[in-house]
Amino acid sequence: MNILLTALVFIPLFGGLLLLPLGSRDRLARIAAIAVAVIEMLLAGSAWLWQGNQPAASMPPGFFLYADYPWIEALGIRYTLGMDGISLLLVLLTTIVTIIAMLISWHSIDKRVSSHYLLLLAMEAGIIGVFLALDLFLFYLFWELMLIPMFFLIGIWGHGRNHYSAVKFFLYTLVGSLLMLLAIIGLYLIHGGQSGSYTFALSALIGTRFTPAIGLWLYAAFLLAFAIKFPLVPLHTWLPDAHTDAPTAGSIILAGLLLKTGAYGLIRFGYPLFPAAASTLTPVLIVLAVTGIIYASWIAFAQKDMKRLIAYSSIGHMGFVALGIAVWTPVALSGAVLQMVNHGLTTTALFALVGMLDERTHSRQISDFGGLWGKIPLFSAFFVLFAMASAGLPGLNNFVGEFLILVGSFKVAKIATILAFIGIILPLVYTVRLLQEVLFQEERTALALTDLNPRELTVLTALALGGIYIGLHPAPLLTVIKVPVALLTGGAP
Repeated sequence: MNILLTALVFIPLFGGLLLLPLGSRDRLARIAAIAVAVIEMLLAGSAWLWQGNQPAASMPPGFFLYADYPWIEALGIRYTLGMDGISLLLVLLTTIVTIIAMLISWHSIDKRVSSHYLLLLAMEAGIIGVFLALDLFLFYLFWELMLIPMFFLIGIWGHGRNHYSAVKFFLYTLVGSLLMLLAIIGLYLIHGGQSGSYTFALSALIGTRFTPAIGLWLYAAFLLAFAIKFPLVPLHTWLPDAHTDAPTAGSIILAGLLLKTGAYGLIRFGYPLFPAAASTLTPVLIVLAVTGIIYASWIAFAQKDMKRLIAYSSIGHMGFVALGIAVWTPVALSGAVLQMVNHGLTTTALFALVGMLDERTHSRQISDFGGLWGKIPLFSAFFVLFAMASAGLPGLNNFVGEFLILVGSFKVAKIATILAFIGIILPLVYTVRLLQEVLFQEERTALALTDLNPRELTVLTALALGGIYIGLHPAPLLTVIKVPVALLTGGAP
């Protein structure tokens, strides 16, 4: 099934290019783009059927789908893709969130529609490529591909200071990417000097020997690139601006998917390539993770724009993912991977809800709302559900991931775990305040509002069912990632 991995990467890209001849036929462009995205989701879902199969001897341990072909042989560059349980969940998340972003854009994007959907599909191709690439050159190629569509999504369809935010996003991520590229080249040269085989293959580069100083420098470059994408405090300042000024679809892709690429890069490349350096810098990563959890939650209290509040909340929740990766125990790492999926679903829903309000009222200011529970009860019910999921209410998806992270972290970093637990309480406080002011407080401004239409109801119902299912029965997802997590952390699969 090598063709399946290639199809997952290139169908969105080629499907997006097919939108170009449609020009100003906006409705047809929307339908065609969603058709491509649905086909992509079905292909990703079919990969689930293969994850229980016995892998071939030629595959790396833990992978059940694998494609490896020569590409630029003179430089040791190969076209190598692979899927294990971790990448399977993240690819599925990518296909689902992309469809949500397209449906949310149905009416809110009314200029250059075909170009907008082309960029969403190009973004999907780049993100899926990141989750599947097992050659560092190929990984870097997909890593950079993600940068370009998001830059244009913010710069063209954004609002407010969208050009400033687009350039800030571009410069932050470009600096981290260039440093990672230097580290990749350094790793390539060191391995080639030691073995006589110059290659970018992850399987070959794992085990390369370094002096402690060189290992630290190379790992630090990878860590910086991934930390910017997380984003970890203090490298987070691009994210609130990007969220505030991006169109709703851009915010959904940013929070639901792009942040996960930084966490995934650390899991797939950072720790396996530089175990000694990662162990040395573990205390630093733990401190940054806990600082982000508490700091972002605290700053969220002061936000008056709902989108900006959710952006800071997102930084705090990704701090839990960073903590789970930093301690590198099977339970905590399983929780981190699960939390990446949970955060993708919950934050996508919250940004979608705020986008629906903005589309109706042209405002996201908390002070402009009040009394929505009595006016649009269906919308309000979903708002409560996803806000409580984000705050970690037991029975909903975020609780499971955060619980596993805290349990898995306690033996390794007791004080950090206790501080992170405080970081669970803070979101509950600002979430209750948000719900009180927007839904239940006396109406401040007379607004003529309509409740959810069928398209919006479909989007939110799908996300709600996913969140409730994971909250009540996470076992299938944990089973899928059990083997790769065990192999990564040095245990028996």
